[in-house]
Amino acid sequence: MDQKFCTIKSLNISEQKGTIKTPRKEIVLTPEGIEGDAHAGRWHRQVSLLAAESIKRFESELGRKIEFGEFAENITTFGFEVHKTLPFDRFVSGDVVLEVTQIGKKCHGTNCEIFQLTGNCVMPTEGIFCRVIQPGKLQENETLNYIPKTFRIKVITLSDRAYEGIYKDKSGPLIEKLTKDWLASKGYLCETDRTVIPDEPDWLESELQTAIEQGFDIIYTTGSTGIGPRDIAPKIISSFIDLEIPGIMDMIRLKYGTEKPSALLSRSIAGVKDKTLVFSLPGSTKAVNEYLSEIHKILMHSFLMLHSIDSH
Repeated sequence: MDQKFCTIKSLNISEQKGTIKTPRKEIVLTPEGIEGDAHAGRWHRQVSLLAAESIKRFESELGRKIEFGEFAENITTFGFEVHKTLPFDRFVSGDVVLEVTQIGKKCHGTNCEIFQLTGNCVMPTEGIFCRVIQPGKLQENETLNYIPKTFRIKVITLSDRAYEGIYKDKSGPLIEKLTKDWLASKGYLCETDRTVIPDEPDWLESELQTAIEQGFDIIYTTGSTGIGPRDIAPKIISSFIDLEIPGIMDMIRLKYGTEKPSALLSRSIAGVKDKTLVFSLPGSTKAVNEYLSEIHKILMHSFLMLHSIDSH
């Protein structure tokens, strides 16, 4: 994939929210945002960006020239349209790292000075918001390198027989495929790592800990979730995670258990370890399809919550 970048055309600050910003040659970024800007704080919308390409389109709509900062953007860029990025994508320049947290925003209409002066605003549809991951300084004409988020997925199949080669693992590859397809449908890149291990507690504990240390975004296990003497996944994972997310697995058991009561015997568990989501799924491909169809509905919101991004 070709590296994308944009040039900083203007850096802009305002001391009050909802007002037009004025240009600066340089800005200082702290862990709370831009020093001296009204939007700085411990929240997810610390820094706003708007592409000059978006401003140009709006100029023809309004019938007049629009100055940089007039839409209250902190950073005016040129090179590609920043609103086509996604949450968790990043912009990097020297030591500075910004992470995209939100695309667009609610317009305050006539209560906003910008709206009053311009008659409209492009920020609600084409502005983006970032938070500071790594502080530093930015200057006019510097380059912001765009780094799209790549989600990293670990898939662990637990099966004595699959490990011994008695039968082929089918559920692990299916999780890998369905996850890649779902993330691609959202516009995200994805890397996966898949392994097959026996139903051994120490082995699972080791794989889980290694996956956390390697920074995977999601860990999926498949198999070893029933009530048999070798079904060890739920107990090990329950001890491993920091907190459990019981609702999603309870709902799945009840939904599919009404058609097939044996589904109620699943002890599948979901939870969080550090910043990683952990899901243990049953070992059948049918169950994998059923579970992931429901998990995918809450997955992106889970990531936003886990990373303190208020998307309500």
